[in-house]
Amino acid sequence: MGALPQELIAKKRDGGTLAAEEIGQLVTGMTDGSVTDAQISAFAMAVFFRGMAMDERVALTLAMRDSGDVLDWSHLDGPALDKHSTGGVGDNLSLMLAPIVAACGGFVPMISGRGLGHTGGTLDKMDSIPGYQTQPDNETFRSVTESCGCAVIGQTAALAPADKRFYGIRDVTATVESIDLITASILSKKLAAGLDGLVLDVKSGSGAFMPTHEDSEALASSLVSVANGAGTRTSALLTDMNEVLGHVAGNAVEVATAVEFLTGAAQDARVREVTLALCAQMLVLGGLADKDTALAKVSDALDSGRAAERFAAMVTALGGPAHFVERYQTYLAVPEIEIAVPAPTSGTVAVMDTRQIGLAVVALGGGRTNPADPIDHAVGLTHIVSLGDRVEAGDPLARVLARTQADADAAASRVTAAITIGDAPAPAPAIYSQIDPTGAP
Repeated sequence: MGALPQELIAKKRDGGTLAAEEIGQLVTGMTDGSVTDAQISAFAMAVFFRGMAMDERVALTLAMRDSGDVLDWSHLDGPALDKHSTGGVGDNLSLMLAPIVAACGGFVPMISGRGLGHTGGTLDKMDSIPGYQTQPDNETFRSVTESCGCAVIGQTAALAPADKRFYGIRDVTATVESIDLITASILSKKLAAGLDGLVLDVKSGSGAFMPTHEDSEALASSLVSVANGAGTRTSALLTDMNEVLGHVAGNAVEVATAVEFLTGAAQDARVREVTLALCAQMLVLGGLADKDTALAKVSDALDSGRAAERFAAMVTALGGPAHFVERYQTYLAVPEIEIAVPAPTSGTVAVMDTRQIGLAVVALGGGRTNPADPIDHAVGLTHIVSLGDRVEAGDPLARVLARTQADADAAASRVTAAITIGDAPAPAPAIYSQIDPTGAP
């Protein structure tokens, strides 16, 4: 007979260390309902203030992973690999990364989420493609992953169900911002996918989830240490989110730029740098290349067109149009209104409040503030300036795609307020640092 939930909560409240069995007991109670919402809330607040040792973080992650189905890809003739981003604005890298890695011999069963708050969601982007199934049955998910090398779908209720309940309570009890609990939440879902290797893209800057660079570094370190402690080879890149990644933000517009990137029609330099660095890390983790050859291998997979072929095959296999890559512009929705956002003065783009750019897309209907909110896939921002760009008064800072003139004007005001024109900023790297599977930078 285990301890009562309130005894375990008190132990953590008083600064004690919970054993793996005790954490497992609490997670089982989250899953079967025997631990109440009030008790989960109290436990979350105790962890928020007292923190968790590394062994506790690993135990919580594993218990939440094992609260539902854990997928098995051992029958594949290559490693099962994935990437997780902590969320940004204009971050459509998953759409390019999955087919690039697939073209290099990896398998990417990517279970993605929807957008919430100022950040976009990969599933919302994929929903822009007519007919594409983001919630296929398990057999379809498996067969598409095997035949195409990648499948980008949504989380099922059977994966890490304890996390779904735990996160819902944390969201309304001011306990989301705990690195211990964020780590377990992110990794329990990803590790339930049965991966051989995982690369994390941890954002830092004004559009990042974590408020400071130090917090982003701490989260990256925690994620890498816990994931490796849980038995999955994992590394991380700390990347810049002090400006929109690329030049668009929305859903259909980000799908369009992903297709253009894969086909070579248009590639932003920072997007290419981060995408290929993440892909190279995945190949190294999966044993498909060494550090000296991985970057050349993923570059060739992209530049040869093989990655675009994989993406096209995946879209068709999951219900999308057969010629989507060739005719994407005819399939992606475009709203009625398009306006330019004029620069109020001449100068250099010095600062961007990237979170506010993301919230401008949300206000247009391209994101959600409530999980049940519908998404308008057509709206968004395009031609967004970059830090360091020189503009003259009246030059466009961005273009707004909207359903009504009022929505367009409101978004334009947000964009104007989010961009500071002034002196040239110091150049920032697209990638700040890398954390290897050992946990050492």
